[in-house]
Amino acid sequence: MLFLKIVASLMIISSCTLIGYFLGMTYSKRVENLILLQNCIRILETEIVYSATPLPEAFNNVYLKGNKKVSYVFNDIKKYLIQNKDATVFDVFVSVSKTLSDELHLKKEDIEIILSLGRVIGNSDRLDQQKHFKMIHTQLENQCKEAEESKKKNEKLYKNLGVMSGLAITIILF
Repeated sequence: MLFLKIVASLMIISSCTLIGYFLGMTYSKRVENLILLQNCIRILETEIVYSATPLPEAFNNVYLKGNKKVSYVFNDIKKYLIQNKDATVFDVFVSVSKTLSDELHLKKEDIEIILSLGRVIGNSDRLDQQKHFKMIHTQLENQCKEAEESKKKNEKLYKNLGVMSGLAITIILF
């Protein structure tokens, strides 16, 4: 009987600890993905502003040159643009916004910045787009700083909370 209590206690503590670690890890992933996304947008800026590459090809180049943890989103955008020729770039960005929140752990504010890029890309001259890219880089940099602060504050909290809740449940049950 004592053996079963010990095994059950260890299972409860380890499962709560894992839940805490996974919840805490989302903060680290958000910071990492924002930085990678920022790099992909820099590649996109180079393709559009300096190389004057057509949008589908530019998105494909971002996919090929960027980190695959994030750049696959640009491949999805390219595919959607090719399949739906009458869709606007903004519509395409909206269609991939769920991927940004679900798989990349981005917040609503982060996604709004990406959507603002979709509103202006391909709708104006290169100089105007360069200004928009600069603004988006600044906004993403601010989001990275905010995400880093949030990570410092919450990641350790969730990890410790997972361990402590597992211990508390074990003490209450046994």
